[in-house]
Amino acid sequence: MNNKLTKVSLAAAIAAVSFGISQAQAADFNFTFAHVLIEETPNGQAALRFKEEVEEKSNGRISIEVLPAAQVGGDVEIIEQIQMGLVDIGIPPTATLGNFEPRMQILDLPFLLPDYDTMVEVLDGDVGREILDTLSDDNMYGVNFWGAGFRHITNNVRPIETPEDLAEVRMRTMQAPIIISTYENLGANATAMAFTEVYNGLQQGVVEGQENPLANIYTMRFYEVQDYLSLTNHAYHAYAAVMNQNAWDSLPEDLQQVMVEAFDNGRDASRELTLQDEGRILEEIEGEIAINEITDEARAAFIEASMPVHEEYKDIVTPELLHKVYDEVGIEY
Repeated sequence: MNNKLTKVSLAAAIAAVSFGISQAQAADFNFTFAHVLIEETPNGQAALRFKEEVEEKSNGRISIEVLPAAQVGGDVEIIEQIQMGLVDIGIPPTATLGNFEPRMQILDLPFLLPDYDTMVEVLDGDVGREILDTLSDDNMYGVNFWGAGFRHITNNVRPIETPEDLAEVRMRTMQAPIIISTYENLGANATAMAFTEVYNGLQQGVVEGQENPLANIYTMRFYEVQDYLSLTNHAYHAYAAVMNQNAWDSLPEDLQQVMVEAFDNGRDASRELTLQDEGRILEEIEGEIAINEITDEARAAFIEASMPVHEEYKDIVTPELLHKVYDEVGIEY
């Protein structure tokens, strides 16, 4: 009996593997799409919509395997794997991409993009295209910008109402020099830490605060281990949708068009779902964490305090590119 069951189980396993292989072989192109977010986030949902659209509109010629929740590593590891062709598609934060292409850091300058409409105009326009094209030297094709909303600050020390309130706060940041520099300029003690380690870091007191858009603060439950949420809107948390350059070049023109349209729809979905979620999130967590907004006067003080970071990175992101963004957003120079 045991032998018979073993033979049946083995046959079933072989059949399942064979079916999986035949399914994969049915597509002309098989791509992996890796990211660090859990599927319940707006961008996690947008990635699944992207997969469905590509597979449907390519009539099965393209197959997309989505690997969420840092299954193959953090953002740095995913970018490295995209460069090597081990992963085909990703949506890493622009700040982390700055470790590979310094000009990508321009969008993470503090208080650069003042509002949602200006963000759309910059990221989806000619300047955004020029920023994406900087990735061509890094074996990546930048398609467009997804995003998770503007970033805010949480911490366990005090409400952040003025730049001075950040003094000596141990802030977790992404593995991104420009964000580390931002908090150091504002008097905080910045510590780079992988996204998946932040909850434990906050819970154990290794760090006292962090910055993220509301969707990430909610889905990662940071509000459970933080006392204060300050709605600073200090930087748009942009994700650059990128592909391995060879994978992109392998596609015929008609399938590239399918991919571009699906990437654009994924971008729009990520932004729309984020906007829908933000009001609900604030309502749900208001009893768990003290929430404060900053005044217009305080925002002006934050902008002034951030200018040294802009000056520090001017030559890194190039004055030409920075001035193009300044012209779009109305900053004088």
